Amino acid sequence: MIIATGFVIRLFVGAEATQVELSHWIIVMTFLLALFLSLAKRRDDVLIYLNTEQKMRKVIDGYNLKFLDSAMMMTASITIVAYILWSISPEVAQRLNTDNLYLSAGFVVLGILRYMQIALVEEKSGNPSKVLLRDRFIQLTLVGWAGVFIWVLYL
Repeated sequence: MIIATGFVIRLFVGAEATQVELSHWIIVMTFLLALFLSLAKRRDDVLIYLNTEQKMRKVIDGYNLKFLDSAMMMTASITIVAYILWSISPEVAQRLNTDNLYLSAGFVVLGILRYMQIALVEEKSGNPSKVLLRDRFIQLTLVGWAGVFIWVLYL
């Protein structure tokens, strides 16, 4: 929760510095996505501890794989629902002049499912930046999401 809150604070600072008005949707989705990624990183810490008995953080005793897996699934589900609600909200449709943003939601689902596969099956989610730079499926998902988003907004 602290890590996710830190990302939201960064969002507020950036918005203030650039004089950009934040919607409640971006705040909620930033919090949820940061929470999801931090849970995956914490899961990786637990795996390191189980395999090497080396504690990456003092708080690792407060976690186990069952809890982290459940928390990741719950957070992923809420993130997807929040994205879909954002994509169909009247305020967004009015601001962006389209009712078709929901078409991009499939890519959000694919991206989150792939990240969960990396975390839960491959057990390699310790560094989200490396995952993004190395995983072609996630890269293609982001390109597909951006492509649909641009197509819906401009074409």
